[in-house]
Amino acid sequence: MKLPLPPILIYALRRVVQAVPVIILIMIGTFLLLKLAPGDTVDALVGDMGGADAAFIARLRAEYGLDQPIWVQLWRYMAKLATFDFGWSFVYEQPVSTVLLDRLGTTLMLMATSLSIAFTAGVVLGAIAARRVYSATDNIISILGLVFYATPSFFLSLMMMYLFSVKLGWLPVGGIKTIAGFYTGWDHVIDVAKHLIMPTAALSLIYLSFYLRLMRASVLEVADLDYVRTARAKGAGETRLMIHHIMRNALLPVVTLLGLQFSTVLGGSVVVETIFTLPGLGQLAYQSVVQRDMNTLMGIIFLCALIVVVVNFLTDLLYARLDSRIELA
Repeated sequence: MKLPLPPILIYALRRVVQAVPVIILIMIGTFLLLKLAPGDTVDALVGDMGGADAAFIARLRAEYGLDQPIWVQLWRYMAKLATFDFGWSFVYEQPVSTVLLDRLGTTLMLMATSLSIAFTAGVVLGAIAARRVYSATDNIISILGLVFYATPSFFLSLMMMYLFSVKLGWLPVGGIKTIAGFYTGWDHVIDVAKHLIMPTAALSLIYLSFYLRLMRASVLEVADLDYVRTARAKGAGETRLMIHHIMRNALLPVVTLLGLQFSTVLGGSVVVETIFTLPGLGQLAYQSVVQRDMNTLMGIIFLCALIVVVVNFLTDLLYARLDSRIELA
């Protein structure tokens, strides 16, 4: 007698099956768009060399397989991608997988820290603003959220850099660590944390405003529902009402936004990593576009698509945990 599979495992398998064609379509579309753009790897290499004759350029194109029709190039690339072979980076002279793994940790650390701070602070401030709606506290929190929402990340990054690095000298201006420091152990951890303070703040403050405003509106909406009024009529205190009755349902749209915004944070990290010269996927993507390193750029897109799929899956699990009406089947 075969035991039935747990609902969570069935749900996970179904999501994997659904994600495969989505990622394939993303990679095919991206490949074709990059091929339609002017210039390629050979053009970038020849430009760096200061020029070359037509025969040498033709040999390079044949060596890299760029002399084949686009559909042949696409088929070869997708066949390699099916075995998780991302190809060779002609700029870094390394396998693309090696280049990506060297940069992945920095980006994941920046994104996880920024989203955690933005989500936590936004939920707390939004709940406080809703509890004291139309008061001075509510107005101050709402105005600050609007200011952060309207401030571009590059401007906020530059202002932080000017104030805390140039003027006050409190924080390092860029990079992920002090190269000449040769720190080890906890000293290395503290050094990396100091380098991440400004990039994390610049990225998290922008998204904090989204969670703040949504949480405030969600709490106000849930607080007027019948079951909350019934619990209040039965004598439940305001603290118990907020924690046990209002917050759980008010978090549902905020959690949904968390999953949807993960991909936008990946885009925002390109700007922040470039300004603060962080060796992450964002800066690598920018450099790959400039240097026409197509294999590396395609590898970044595949990795980012995979990360977004995994995060959306985890978000759905959290959503189902918060709302008992949802069944993972």
